[in-house]
Amino acid sequence: MIKIVQKVSIVFLIFIFSVSVKSQERIGGKPNLNGMWQALGTAHWDLEAHSAEELEQIWQLGALGGIPAGQSYVVGGTIPYLPGGQEKQQENKAGWPSTDPMISCYLPGIPRATYMPFPFQIIQGDSDILFSYAFAKSNRNVHMSPVDEAPIDMWMGWSRGNWDGDTLIVEVTSNDDRTWLDRAGNHHSYMMKVTERYTPIGANHIQYEATIEDPLTYSEPWTIRLPLYRYMDANAELLEYNCVEFSEELLYGEFEKEN
Repeated sequence: MIKIVQKVSIVFLIFIFSVSVKSQERIGGKPNLNGMWQALGTAHWDLEAHSAEELEQIWQLGALGGIPAGQSYVVGGTIPYLPGGQEKQQENKAGWPSTDPMISCYLPGIPRATYMPFPFQIIQGDSDILFSYAFAKSNRNVHMSPVDEAPIDMWMGWSRGNWDGDTLIVEVTSNDDRTWLDRAGNHHSYMMKVTERYTPIGANHIQYEATIEDPLTYSEPWTIRLPLYRYMDANAELLEYNCVEFSEELLYGEFEKEN
């Protein structure tokens, strides 16, 4: 009789533990996206397909200073620029790195922050969702309840979210037109609207899509698609890359008084 009670107790405890673990997988009936994530690959260099390339501006770094080859992360292959858009992209690229706003430690904007070679953390609760990024200590709040339009354009935009089944959809508007989409100089205007989709495709992977609309820059909406990978290290934590001090000489050196 005692053995039967012990077996029942063990089964009951296992059941309770399973329910507890299962409940942690979802928050309010939705997927639990909490954790640290990062994209792999070459999207931060160039969203479109490209060959390996030497960077003549930093030739002193040799092989460490080259651009690795990469496939396209754009659905359909290429970004549908309006006439003149490709020329501006090439002009931006020709001036890199000095023309890239990131060299000045400016916030990267969305969607670029998602696929930079730095991790980011999703902090999800019962209401709004916070995205915190290592680069430049940037972050954004995804409003999960109705809010007004942003009063001004912002480097990280204005994010409003909702759920479509197990997919988190985030609409990002009021984007500052000084942000780039990658190091290749792909660009947008202040009219850009980004619709992000975060869809879990397993316990440790998210399928990320960002559909970009901008009638002043592109002939039609287009989509970025790539996977995000969860950090599995038990001791993983988001370490800030506070780059302001690294760019002070670049930004303000000419104004320093000679001693």
